Amino acid sequence: MYAHHTAARAKHEHAQALVQDLWRDRSGVVSTQVLQELCVNLRRKAKRPVDLRKAREILTDYLAWDVVTNTGESILEALDVQERFQISFWDALILQAAESSGAKILYSEDLSDGQSYGAVRVVNPLEPDRT
Repeated sequence: MYAHHTAARAKHEHAQALVQDLWRDRSGVVSTQVLQELCVNLRRKAKRPVDLRKAREILTDYLAWDVVTNTGESILEALDVQERFQISFWDALILQAAESSGAKILYSEDLSDGQSYGAVRVVNPLEPDRT
C-alpha cells in the first residue's frame, strides 16, 4: 500500500524502493489475500483514494508476480499456523501463502520484525536501513 501512497512520505519511499527491487530481481510473490487488501486500501482507506481504473492498473501489474491463490487446503493450514504461533487468522493466511510459495522472507509492517515463523522470517521493510 505504501508504495502507492505518496502522502506516507518516508514509508512511501522505503516501500517503493522495495517494490522496485522485487521487480528488478523478479522475486516478487503476492497472495490473493494481499491483493484484495491492497485493492480495498487503495480504493477506500487511502487519504486520497484511487479511482477504479488506477486500482485496476496497479493490481494488473502485480499479477505479473507469482500469485499464491488461497484454497480450501491453505485455509485449513492457516488455522494450524494461527494456533502454532498465536497470531490472527489473517496473518496466518499470509504466512501460509509465503511458506507455500517457498519464500524465505515475508515483508510486513504488522508482524514482528526478525521473527521466524517456520521457514519464513519477517522483515519490516519500512525501517530506514531495511530496503
